[in-house]
Amino acid sequence: MVARERRSIVLLSGGMDSAACVKYYLNLGHTVQGIHIDYGQAAAAKEFRSASDLASHYGIHLTTLVCEFGHKFREGEIRGRNALLVLAALMSHSEFNGLIGLGVHSGTAYYDCTDEFISDLNRIVVGYSGGVVSLDAPFLKWNKGMIYEYCKEQAVPLDLTYSCEVGTDVPCGKCKSCLDRSVLDAC
Repeated sequence: MVARERRSIVLLSGGMDSAACVKYYLNLGHTVQGIHIDYGQAAAAKEFRSASDLASHYGIHLTTLVCEFGHKFREGEIRGRNALLVLAALMSHSEFNGLIGLGVHSGTAYYDCTDEFISDLNRIVVGYSGGVVSLDAPFLKWNKGMIYEYCKEQAVPLDLTYSCEVGTDVPCGKCKSCLDRSVLDAC
């Protein structure tokens, strides 16, 4: 870790992966804060509610940001999403030093869930911050099932999470996030 203090900002979407990230850094003894970003995703309201509930559960501070793009994003890959989230965290916390935690995992075909992306973006974060902030993706080599098992072992409150990309009260059951989650919940 580049920073002297053990501090982490977790990009807290309200889903299982980011909830696991909060628990992971708390287990390491870090001072953790969350940041939730509404970038126009269809599930923004539901995700915010889950992120708030998770922050309350873990007793961490939650910052919220809204980025306006003039349209709502639909389900599936959103080009630039994880880069936007990381850079927004860096910009909004200009005095922060420590880790920015991102809950990406293996098994996702998106560029922003790869080793290459994390390495590329980490170079940018370290460069912009003069070396006092770095990007961390602790579950990058894990698959979704491994994160689910970690959550069960660590008593992460999965009932507080929301994972549907559509944003309906009852998860749609058809989007990629719902399909990933339904397989795990059946275990």
